[in-house]
Amino acid sequence: MTDFSDLFKADNDQPARLIHLVDSNRFESWLNEQSEPVRALVGAQKFRGKASEHAILPAQGDDGWSVVAGVANHKKLGTWCLAKLAEVLPEGTYRLSEGAPGAAALGWLTAQYRFGRYRKEDNPVGPRTLLTKDIGRIDTTVQLANAVALVRDLVNTPAADMGPAQLEDAARVLAKRHDAAFTVTKGDELEQGYPMIHAVGKAADKSFAPRLIELQWGDPGKPRIAIVGKGICFDSGGLDIKPASAMLLMKKDMGGAAHALALAQLVMGARLPVRLHLLIPAAENAVGGNAFRPGDILKSRKGISVEIGNTDAEGRLVLGDALARASEDKPDLIIDYATLTGAARVAVGPDLPALFANDDDVAAAVSAAGAEVDDPSWRLPLWDGYADMLKSDTADINNAGEGGFAGAITAALFLRRFVPDDTPWLHIDTFAWRPSARPGRPKGGEALGLRAIFRFLQQRYG
Repeated sequence: MTDFSDLFKADNDQPARLIHLVDSNRFESWLNEQSEPVRALVGAQKFRGKASEHAILPAQGDDGWSVVAGVANHKKLGTWCLAKLAEVLPEGTYRLSEGAPGAAALGWLTAQYRFGRYRKEDNPVGPRTLLTKDIGRIDTTVQLANAVALVRDLVNTPAADMGPAQLEDAARVLAKRHDAAFTVTKGDELEQGYPMIHAVGKAADKSFAPRLIELQWGDPGKPRIAIVGKGICFDSGGLDIKPASAMLLMKKDMGGAAHALALAQLVMGARLPVRLHLLIPAAENAVGGNAFRPGDILKSRKGISVEIGNTDAEGRLVLGDALARASEDKPDLIIDYATLTGAARVAVGPDLPALFANDDDVAAAVSAAGAEVDDPSWRLPLWDGYADMLKSDTADINNAGEGGFAGAITAALFLRRFVPDDTPWLHIDTFAWRPSARPGRPKGGEALGLRAIFRFLQQRYG
């Protein structure tokens, strides 16, 4: 993983190339202040001050060459406004000619993320380091970039190398780093205590055996928060098998677990005054002679019986058992992340996680936090009128809604059955993937809804 600590450093007046920022309103006045050779060079590079454009400026006096870059608003820098620069500038050290990078530093760092586990770049570019006088922002920005990179690394890794055992390893490393308590439940104990997690994962090879991974950290006297992440390391669909086209991206079906791990890393790294309980139900939804079947009725940890309407609606099953476990300790807040439904992507597309909440104030706070840090979500309703879609003739509930309507909502309603009514609960149905690259955000695994929830937790508990 990229060492982001080398890319954002304190400005102690060390040598660095200058970056001049302009926006469309400031461009003409800036250009008029330049010498004729500079104006000619800027024109030759077709720079017009638009966002994401840049031009190289010649050396002046003892100073080396510098850069002019276009941004949307040079007085208020957004998260991604320097990301394109960080992708295309030569290796070296840079500082802004005026002001501090602020929120834009995160985009500068994440733009230099590379997933190089399986291939090497032919002509790798060295680090582009950004300097700042605002030294208080450095550690926080680096921690956020590291958390984003953790999500990307875990999601980008193929399922053969990112099964339940590897998720367990990642959580164990995190627990050791922060001196957290760590437990794993599998085998007979899993079958007895978490029957839905066991049922979903039992057809996988024994090297991909299902398990519940738990980490606990912090002062037991502080407010308890539970973070749950769906860890389906590969989803074939089970006996209701997916078509090949739908299976291609199923290495990312543990994206909820990746987000949960990254959020736990941020909480512990910031030493928020909370009692953290991280839960990752990890399994592979495989096809086999012992796979669970359509029409089966599963027991759950909470005692709710579940009829299987579709084996490809397995994420809500493993989350149900994990949410029941999280609820037993009476937390102040429960958060779950899951790549749960294609319906959420139809509703809000790949960039916006669908946000569900049983508390209006909490939902509003999360939305406001997301807007503040350029990490938006879109709230969808827990519409009680659709609860009948999950009715079963033979069990307490069916895991698949009727008729294909309101798939993201009915999935959230299913999960709500496993959460106490009086416990604030957030459900984030995230894509965890970027289908096409944008500045600072390469194609592949992506953290969507991570920074918003962390900012919300900082405001609620910090």
